[in-house]
Amino acid sequence: MTLPTTMRHIAVTQPGPPEVMHVEDGPVPTPRADEVLIEVAFAGVNRPDCAQRAGTYPPPPDASPILGLEVAGRVVACGDNVTSPAMGDMVCALTPGGGYAQYCGTPAAWCLPIPSGWSLEQAAGLPENYFTVWNNVFDRARLVSGETFLVHGGTSGIGLAAIQLAKAFGAKVITTAGSEEKVEFCLKMGADHAINYRTHDFAEEIKRIEKRGVDVILDMVGGDYIERNLKCLALEGRLAQIAFLNGSRVECDWRFIMLKRLTVSGSTLRASPSARKAMLAKELRARVWPLLEQGKLKSVIHSTFPLEHATDAHALMESSRHVGKIMLRVRG
Repeated sequence: MTLPTTMRHIAVTQPGPPEVMHVEDGPVPTPRADEVLIEVAFAGVNRPDCAQRAGTYPPPPDASPILGLEVAGRVVACGDNVTSPAMGDMVCALTPGGGYAQYCGTPAAWCLPIPSGWSLEQAAGLPENYFTVWNNVFDRARLVSGETFLVHGGTSGIGLAAIQLAKAFGAKVITTAGSEEKVEFCLKMGADHAINYRTHDFAEEIKRIEKRGVDVILDMVGGDYIERNLKCLALEGRLAQIAFLNGSRVECDWRFIMLKRLTVSGSTLRASPSARKAMLAKELRARVWPLLEQGKLKSVIHSTFPLEHATDAHALMESSRHVGKIMLRVRG
């Protein structure tokens, strides 16, 4: 296959608000020995993209400086060591960066097939959220059937993936959301209880709903949520922290950890070793992809913007008005 030498991509020449993004032409990446090159049809928009654009979340030294951590499209080139996926395969993939572009290179081991019955647009919104939730909720926090799970931000991409996965694996699910409409949506997506954090103290509501506390919490808020999360956890409870939208420097009474024998863990997916992400891809294919193909997990896409309107996509993400995924259409 003859590939072009240049491609359109979103460039950020200096940190700042969404308006610093613009379309530029640049070289098409050459896949490394263990990588594939994907002709991108759709790319997902995620909070880390906004943080990178703002200058607070720089990419790893060996990653593309182009935004974009998940894509779906067609494999158009393979590195020397790649045996699967093959040329022409349609895949969705986690990427180290570079998704907001017509072509994106990523390790072959981070690619997954498009689930049967799913569109490229739907599949492009899977990797970042499902890798993150599986890694933190099931691998690190060890959520099992019969336990009670709390996830904050239930209508975010992460939140909706977490609600559905936790229910699919037999947990009781509680979530928080910022409006009555979002509360109702979370309940429709399978949450057993949904709390409007603007009108109720979620810690008090948890005490009412589950007097013993919850077993696992997935939090991306931080700030004053941290101590309240510790109060909400049951004996032997586990807190998985994946972001700090409300700040990471807080005063907190850590005695809860000792008194209730709690475990606190944290991770950032992008900085995780490549082999770790390859292992997560294998686990997802074996344990989650069948659920996607059986229709037991749903895609929720709020809006899809053309690549050249990435500014609007980031503005919507930062407004928190959306329910579900925000996508970029690169081709098609």
